[in-house]
Amino acid sequence: MTTHRSLALSPAQYRWLDRVSKLAGVALIAAGLDVGGDTALGIGLAALGVACGLLTVVFDNE
Repeated sequence: MTTHRSLALSPAQYRWLDRVSKLAGVALIAAGLDVGGDTALGIGLAALGVACGLLTVVFDNE
């Protein structure tokens, strides 16, 4: 038996988390490009940036 647990945030908390995660994602992508977009480290940083930018998808905006 599985239960679905939802992560709920207030609208103000969601906005702040969304903004911070998007900015951190952009910073990680920029760092990956600065290191070298064709290197393993650059690709890893860019992938981490994308994941960070999509972080708020798992939260309910209530």
